[in-house]
Amino acid sequence: MTGIARDGAVASIKDVARKAGVSIASVSRVMNGQGNVGADTRKRVMAAVRSLHYVPHSGARSLATQRTNVVGVLLPDLHGEFFSELIRGIDAVARLRRLQLLLSSTHGDAAELAVAIRTMRGRVDGLLVMSPHVDAALLDKNLPSALPVVLINSPLNDARRSTLTIDSYRGARAMVSHLVRCGHRRIVHVAGPELNFDARERLRGYRDEMASALPRVAPQVLPGDFSEKSGYLAGQQLAAQHGRPDAIFAANDVIALGCMAAFREAGLRVPGDIAVAGFDDIPLASLVSPTLSTVRVQIAELGRSALEQLLLSIESPERTRLVSRALLPEVVVRESCSAEKPPKRRSPRRAARLP
Repeated sequence: MTGIARDGAVASIKDVARKAGVSIASVSRVMNGQGNVGADTRKRVMAAVRSLHYVPHSGARSLATQRTNVVGVLLPDLHGEFFSELIRGIDAVARLRRLQLLLSSTHGDAAELAVAIRTMRGRVDGLLVMSPHVDAALLDKNLPSALPVVLINSPLNDARRSTLTIDSYRGARAMVSHLVRCGHRRIVHVAGPELNFDARERLRGYRDEMASALPRVAPQVLPGDFSEKSGYLAGQQLAAQHGRPDAIFAANDVIALGCMAAFREAGLRVPGDIAVAGFDDIPLASLVSPTLSTVRVQIAELGRSALEQLLLSIESPERTRLVSRALLPEVVVRESCSAEKPPKRRSPRRAARLP
């Protein structure tokens, strides 16, 4: 256990024991609130703690208590409604179980992810990790093998760790299929970041459904980065494009909202002139005008389920079954897409006249 002394030097548990004239074990018992310590010993230890401005290190304290009651959460970003909803779900379980959360953003960078993981060693009882760069080698190199880890939306298929993902591929195919049934043919996809697992799966779903449902129509993909600005720029490009598309399928709702802003400025009506659909169903999707058709992901539920699975691994590691579960999203139809066209009925054949 370490702390910071008044002069800036690091004060250790040995310094406290030496100043108090007691054993290190006695200091540890006092700091952990154990009752088998005499009043005089407790008084001397606490006086030494105050004098040295000693603060116990949570990682070292966990060696004695076996628990920090802290869970680490590593995310690629903390900005935006998706991550707000994800953290809300995680926090709901944490508050119910009286746990603290230690959050860090890696900004989609592999080196930052490794640093963040090492920083959390000894400070947390388990880790929730969401990153496009996570792989088995990185985790094995930077984490104790016994530390429970649950991966969220990870490309890593690791039999040693539980993984919860959104089935972005099937969700994307379902939305493109819906747009086709609405009568749209020229459907453009505004993609997410190239390295993002969800973005790649949504792009793959778009391409596969286009190839299946509209084999004679060439797919068109514009770059994006899950930001409203990238959607706005794509919308401007599409509004000025010769042979404007019938519909836009955006990789997330924020991109879709950016597209809608650009179309509105260009005098285009949604969905009259061009239909728009997103992915995630963030709270704002049902509040804009026109309301946004999207693929609903239970984002908060994803966070809740991930932490609940992690707590099972923390509390009963020997009896916990590792899971690999994909949450299936659903198409939510709102005003930004026209209604599906009913299938054409075949005219009934006339009965042949009998001779």
